[in-house]
Amino acid sequence: MSRTAGAMPGNARRLPETEAVLEVRRAVRGWLADYATGDVAVALSGGADSLALTAAAVVEADQVDALIVDHQLQKGSDKVAAEAAATALALGCRSAHVLPVEVGNDGGMEAAARVARYAALDVARGGLPVLLGHTLDDQAETVLLGLGRGSGGRSIQGMAAFTDPWGRPLLAVRRAVTRQLCIDIGLTPFEDPHNSAAEFTRVRLRNEVLPLLEEVLGGGVAAALARTAEQLRDDSAVLDALADELLRAASDGPALSIETLATSPAALRRRAIRAWLLAGGAKSLTNKHLQAVDELVTAWRGQGGVAVGGGTPGRRLVAAREHGRLTLRLQGSR
Repeated sequence: MSRTAGAMPGNARRLPETEAVLEVRRAVRGWLADYATGDVAVALSGGADSLALTAAAVVEADQVDALIVDHQLQKGSDKVAAEAAATALALGCRSAHVLPVEVGNDGGMEAAARVARYAALDVARGGLPVLLGHTLDDQAETVLLGLGRGSGGRSIQGMAAFTDPWGRPLLAVRRAVTRQLCIDIGLTPFEDPHNSAAEFTRVRLRNEVLPLLEEVLGGGVAAALARTAEQLRDDSAVLDALADELLRAASDGPALSIETLATSPAALRRRAIRAWLLAGGAKSLTNKHLQAVDELVTAWRGQGGVAVGGGTPGRRLVAAREHGRLTLRLQGSR
């Protein structure tokens, strides 16, 4: 259950027109012009990025509801959340909702906290888009993580400016700018101890790998990685549209025509297969899954079906080649 505080509309705090304030405001204004009108919600952690985003959103959007997730992973987290809510109201948010969550164990603490956080935000957003405080630096870290995992172009596209309902207005803004904005308007951000804990891969990328790359390559690395992600997303949008056309052409009822797929370019074929698997209920698809299903089309040697995740208790979701068609069915587990 959330804890909620409210404020009267129209009490937005006037911001000084410093360089940092204007840069963040321009970023938020541009995002709103492209993706949303009216009211928005902001995911507020109390850190510099989300504080800066909230301060700018209050000025640029019609009304702002602040959503503060309390992961309850640290002693005193409830006090941190309450302070963030109070700050949101002081900045001029229409309301501030504290959302306590229980973090599970699946996939490690980082992944489990992320799942719990997004689930809570989705329930509490009331149909509004939710603005997230991811910056250019976060984007660079995401691209590096994708490169390290070697999962193909999709994994290094980084974060999109808008994937309904999640909006990221600050992807072209450096983390140093959000910190400067907080200084300029007299806010003291919460410094999450997890953001300096070396056991987390992203923290080591932030504190060790990216600074070393900047030093070795003479600077500009974070911005270059963010540009790469943007270019890949543009290319991917075109390829996805072409893959959709291929998927329609290959469709044979719920199955796909092997002949149509086999005579298509590999990049489009694999994208079409991926979309077909996801639409059919596949979960947590990996490059290994896609490669194995693709080989049912292009390297057929009589091999059996490929389990692709998903399914139900006691039954696996399996892609198989049958009579010139690629099929996807639930099968009893062995």
